[in-house]
Amino acid sequence: MFVQPIDYILVVWFILAALSTAYVARDQFKNNPEPAVMKWGFILVTLYLGPVGLLLYVLADKEPRPGTHEEFIQPVWKQGIGSTIHCVAGDATGIIIAAVITAVIGFPMWVDIIIEYIAGFAVGLFIFQALFMKNMMGGTYWQNVRNSFMPEFISMNAMMAGMAPVMAVLMMGRDMRAMWPGELLFWGVMALGVGVGFLTAYPFNVWLVSKGLKHGLMTERNEPKTEAAHGHPSQAKENAHEGHGNRSHDNGHHESAHGEHQQKDGGHSQHGQLSPAFAPTRTQVVAVATFTTLMLAGGFAYPFTKVNMQLTAHEVGDVIMAPGMIMDFNTPAGSMRDMAAVDPRLTAFKADADAQGGKVLEPRIENGVKVFDLEASVIRWSILPGETVEAYAYNNEVPGPTLRVTEGDRIRINVTNKLPESTTVHWHGLILPNEMDGPAEITQEPIQPGKTFAYEYTVGQHGTYFYHTHDHVDRQQSLGLYGALIIDPKDPADEIKADLEYTIQLQEWLKREWLTYPSMPMEGGLPNFFTINGKSFPATDTIKMKVGQQLKVRFIGSHTTAIHPMHIHGGPFQVAAIDGETLQGSAGYMADTVNVAPGQRYDVLWRAQRPGRWLVHCHIPHHTTNNNIETKGGGGLMLVIEVE
Repeated sequence: MFVQPIDYILVVWFILAALSTAYVARDQFKNNPEPAVMKWGFILVTLYLGPVGLLLYVLADKEPRPGTHEEFIQPVWKQGIGSTIHCVAGDATGIIIAAVITAVIGFPMWVDIIIEYIAGFAVGLFIFQALFMKNMMGGTYWQNVRNSFMPEFISMNAMMAGMAPVMAVLMMGRDMRAMWPGELLFWGVMALGVGVGFLTAYPFNVWLVSKGLKHGLMTERNEPKTEAAHGHPSQAKENAHEGHGNRSHDNGHHESAHGEHQQKDGGHSQHGQLSPAFAPTRTQVVAVATFTTLMLAGGFAYPFTKVNMQLTAHEVGDVIMAPGMIMDFNTPAGSMRDMAAVDPRLTAFKADADAQGGKVLEPRIENGVKVFDLEASVIRWSILPGETVEAYAYNNEVPGPTLRVTEGDRIRINVTNKLPESTTVHWHGLILPNEMDGPAEITQEPIQPGKTFAYEYTVGQHGTYFYHTHDHVDRQQSLGLYGALIIDPKDPADEIKADLEYTIQLQEWLKREWLTYPSMPMEGGLPNFFTINGKSFPATDTIKMKVGQQLKVRFIGSHTTAIHPMHIHGGPFQVAAIDGETLQGSAGYMADTVNVAPGQRYDVLWRAQRPGRWLVHCHIPHHTTNNNIETKGGGGLMLVIEVE
């Protein structure tokens, strides 16, 4: 499932990479006259770099016309590409293999990049240089290891200096799916890292080739060349280019000699010797090696100033942070997980566009106890036509079902957790046994995924209350884990009477780039959608009543980030109760706006005095928009009272 726009781009990229690799592989083994090690080098690099690798092959190595490869590859810039291709093919292969293994094992990122360096250097030196080039270089395997060590050290340092910071910063950037090999983004970051590593290694490979310290591109023909087109001679010329030579055998076979070994045929050296003025000195080699080592140190050090290199793929490998969310080198994994987007691939239920939340849940009776069943899970919920959020929900609705009981009832609520994380439920404002209160790690062990916990107590109060999660509250409640708890008085005389009643549960949402994040009052976490009972205006309810009727509105601060000044048009209302407690006698007061803070409840009585369409809305203008846009006169925290 595609989670972010980049996923579509990556699919296209990998298709192009596959097509490019197929072309290079076919052309190399069918048409191009060079040693097998370079054929495989171009194939691997094209696999990593896609169309970029194909372009390098066509411009620098692909024989343009029969019999012209020797002359075509002579320019120094092409020889540098050949040397870098060989470097990247070996080193990057080792790095990528190590990155996969360390991610699966769960090593911290700082350990990861060290192991990647060692693996890349080992594969490049012991396999791609000393082993695969043994026949061309001459000498024993261990002689080749010794002779190749310094050129490989310089080249690997330069490559990893570019590759390491790109991989570390992007893997641990906003979309940390890049840390896990099972995600497309991991391979996309690897490809980008290889590309940057190629760029940083290329200038040094040009120097190494020009000084005869590394091989570049080579020609190897299995059959004698015939008369070539465009007037090229039929017999292969001896090529001695910047420390590279070909030796011609009687059968026309050409084998490139590594710059550090003179290859002879019939007693004549075919290796181009550099004049003393241009031959590399020990001081030059040490200077270049030192410089690339400093580059490597800088490339390793830079990520430590930007991201938390202690983290592992197991901890945050599926985390996507909101745009603008501040993360630094000591942001812990737990913080990232709480602030991260809901993974849409975890959605277990898709609600209908017109589905309503907060419906009254009827209990069953067991031995005189009213029993309710709540199930917490990840759902897709529509807040507007064409606008959905990934929500944490009770019983597949936002808000969760309304629990309506009577003062004195014995109730039991069975809570089953089908979330990807632990949870609990708190019964906000109620007097009850401490072990039933709900705070995770304080009064109970969290309810783990797949488990059920039963809350049971006798209700001793009446009024407007609500329930909400109390484990990772800043994440779970803002994603939808809350619901109304309405307790009717045992004595009907204690009821705040009205002709109609309506419950308003407030919430804020953060939706960016297809993903839903928990809204938080911090950088990158501020909400851009606002809902009443799970819907944004104009999808909110319309309350219908007649002139002279009295409406009881229960405002519930089920939201998490702001104080909402809730205002009703058409005249003032009486504030009859606060936080479930009825205001007796003169304690009640008249107002036209109440500031509903998170966790707070107000019961207000509003009488319809004139016909018309009267608004109920938050008096912070931004909170009456949908992603900063007004639709049909507003948005967000608005609904209409229609009076006849």
